[in-house]
Amino acid sequence: MKNLVGIVISVVYIVVVFVLSKFMTKKGEEISRKFIHIALSNIWIIYCLFIDLLWVACILPAAFIVINSLSYKFKIFKTMEREENDGFGTVYYAISILLVTIFSYLQSNPMIGTTGMLIMGYGDGFAAIFGKKVKSKEYKILGTTKSIAGSATMFVFSLVISCVVFYMIGIEYFILKALLTAVIATLLEAVSVKGLDNITVPIMVTVMTYLFI
Repeated sequence: MKNLVGIVISVVYIVVVFVLSKFMTKKGEEISRKFIHIALSNIWIIYCLFIDLLWVACILPAAFIVINSLSYKFKIFKTMEREENDGFGTVYYAISILLVTIFSYLQSNPMIGTTGMLIMGYGDGFAAIFGKKVKSKEYKILGTTKSIAGSATMFVFSLVISCVVFYMIGIEYFILKALLTAVIATLLEAVSVKGLDNITVPIMVTVMTYLFI
């Protein structure tokens, strides 16, 4: 029953996020996309609170791999997709959630995936927003333009999220390990192109969290 409640709450939350994103298009389509990107990462918190069965936890991310793939190809959910070719970022997002889910639940500890999911959502999401809103020096890596403001935002969010989660888990020397995690996450976000950071960041951070425990 608890797992069913978790799925229902997750589905309702997803619907609410997409409805709200429609209203946010008034502030710009990119803001709407990043709102979805950030907000959906909170589903992991629902998972930790309600879902304890691996197969149940895999239902939504597996479904969204198919949904996001179709949306990318046919532009079904325009609030999620950019007009220009920006890679399979939304598909990678769903794939990473599925992979992190499988890894975390096989360890019988969903909290392992919390850092990776929230850094992918909040860190990468706000990095893109502040990177465009705040004027700062830009740099190019593998043909992709990044900004100092965006990278700094990614680092700060990654550090704060890591500190909080590592402390909650009870990891020793959590501040130092959070600092290392933030550096790695920021570097991965900088060098990953075409939306690949939606896979590289959460998976690497999740593995690091596992090794720190």
